[in-house]
Amino acid sequence: MNELAFFKNPTQITYGLGAINQLRPIIEQQDFKSALIITDRGIIQTGLVEQIISQLDNIQYAVFGETKPNPTVTNCNEAVKTLSEIKADVVVAMGGGSSIDVAKAVCLLATNEGAIQDYEGIDTCSNDLLPLIAIPTTAGTASEVTTFAVITDEERQNKFTIGGIRLAPKWALVDPLVTQTLPPHITAATGLDALVHAIESYTSKLANPISKALAREAIRRISANLRQAVYNGDNIVARDNMLMGSLLAGLAFNNTRLGNCHALSHPVSAIYDVPHGVANSILIPHIMEFNMLAVPELFSDIAVDMGENLTGLTLMGRAQAAVNAVKTLSKDINIPSDFSHYHVDESQLDRMTVDALASGNIAVNPRKTSYQDVVELYKKTMGGVKSEII
Repeated sequence: MNELAFFKNPTQITYGLGAINQLRPIIEQQDFKSALIITDRGIIQTGLVEQIISQLDNIQYAVFGETKPNPTVTNCNEAVKTLSEIKADVVVAMGGGSSIDVAKAVCLLATNEGAIQDYEGIDTCSNDLLPLIAIPTTAGTASEVTTFAVITDEERQNKFTIGGIRLAPKWALVDPLVTQTLPPHITAATGLDALVHAIESYTSKLANPISKALAREAIRRISANLRQAVYNGDNIVARDNMLMGSLLAGLAFNNTRLGNCHALSHPVSAIYDVPHGVANSILIPHIMEFNMLAVPELFSDIAVDMGENLTGLTLMGRAQAAVNAVKTLSKDINIPSDFSHYHVDESQLDRMTVDALASGNIAVNPRKTSYQDVVELYKKTMGGVKSEII
């Protein structure tokens, strides 16, 4: 029996070529008077921010362009200061998940007192947020439609999650043309991140018929188009499929949460500053091999969706084919196979393990996970360390 507990999508999505040009109608319809644009230096250098500014005639605006790849509490506080200076009544976020997550935090602090650390957890704020318009420039995080933001606390050297229906952007302008400026290495890492979202959503304990359909379509689109998007960034068909795949995966995991891969990736990023997409990409083959013993039928489905030849294979063989397909894809787009480049070692192993186990994503992972399981999974990614998961 198919049982559906819930499915939420609080964001109004405008998708398609030229969707970015729908910013002005939203501004006019809502009668906004002052806008804060939150982005990063890389996006500013591409000239994409000018496409926003050109739609803000007769409207006061300011640009905060200092978002970091793993956004910090300091990032959020600095952006809030800029927002207060111009008394913005709307925030426009343009960039990857980092810029959009900072924007979510800013919108929360604009209407709720205290520090952003005070709002760790789910549904922790009492007031509605300042309106947010999100314009993603990567086919990766899908933060433009999710109800979560992940921020790094520099003092504690950990990442914390803020969640809740209020955190979702009011509008998402999702335009494949905007992603054409994305360099190959970021296209690769964010694209693998989107694939991880789809895989973890599909295998989540909270998966439902709608989320599963979205996740599988995301897997099909991403696995069939990521190589082309990396090596021929002007291929608008590949960019379109990647962005739609990322969006579908986001709509799926927004309702199911994720799993061990995201739980383990956050401590690595917080302590060693590993880019989020890279961390997930390195971890996911090992997580899949760990999880497939619990739900081989689901990983067999993933192998089908990734176009693997499964003729004559057993169920476990088909599940392993999904792992192999992800490994091959990662290798083809030059994702590192371990964390040795980032000097991740066993000195922080206990701390990372404890932080990972504190994540709510562990609870919905398809295989029950212990402290020792996490230790062994981390060891497999450090490079040259032999270990086994029993």
